Amino acid sequence: MPKQKYYVVWKGRKTGIFTSWTECEKHVKGVADAQFKAFESEAEANAAFLSKYEQFKGKVSSHGKWKTASIQPVLPSICVDAACSGSPGKVEYRGVNTDTGEEIFRVGPYVHGTNNVGEFLAIVHVLTWEEKHNSHVTIYSDSENAISWVTTGICKTKLEHTPKNAVLFALIHSAENWLAENELPEDKILKWDTKLWGENPADFGRK
Repeated sequence: MPKQKYYVVWKGRKTGIFTSWTECEKHVKGVADAQFKAFESEAEANAAFLSKYEQFKGKVSSHGKWKTASIQPVLPSICVDAACSGSPGKVEYRGVNTDTGEEIFRVGPYVHGTNNVGEFLAIVHVLTWEEKHNSHVTIYSDSENAISWVTTGICKTKLEHTPKNAVLFALIHSAENWLAENELPEDKILKWDTKLWGENPADFGRK
């Protein structure tokens, strides 16, 4: 028996939450720029309907799952994530406000990089951003490697240094220098619990 799904319609002939694709389709088919998405639970659908469609557009349905979780992430906070097309490939990274999904920064793409390098640079970028803006909130990343590299102050990538990624390695060295000169507060960087909270709000939605 197919698993029950809940369909949120933000823009259509009728908006709301519907429990079948047949019903949902009646309200969105043929509607220009219709806004709708399926969710695995009623609670997720309810939370999504109260949010903006842009927070879920092009992303897996577990985006926003944290809002209905029994244990919540620390708020206010900033989530960071990276995306890489290939390994090595074009890599970019960004940071968003955990609660609102508002993008705070986006950097790249840079050629001949890796996802782990992007995750590492994303964390250091938000650390320097916070210093500049006198911000003191928690940072979330779903990359254990990147968190470990930031904690030790060394980007332990096996990526080959080539003329193509010279700019990327310049950023890595700059990040390592910054980490060497600055002490990180305890529990400043935490692991995003994907299993409990769904996809990281900064995820690029390309999986």
